[in-house]
Amino acid sequence: MPKIKTHTGAKKRFNLTKTGKVKRAHAFKSHILTKKSTKRKRGLRQGAYADKTNVAAIKKLIPYK
Repeated sequence: MPKIKTHTGAKKRFNLTKTGKVKRAHAFKSHILTKKSTKRKRGLRQGAYADKTNVAAIKKLIPYK
């Protein structure tokens, strides 16, 4: 079997934990930050886990991570 190519966009956005969960960052933190409250921006700094409905698709995109 040939090797599977890693999706370059996905490898920059997702990481796998030791238990197999998919880590991701929050969106809406790059620009237009003046109208967002400090509390909201602080919450967006925290990491999050991908929803279980998307995990299988993401893992296919990053097979060697």
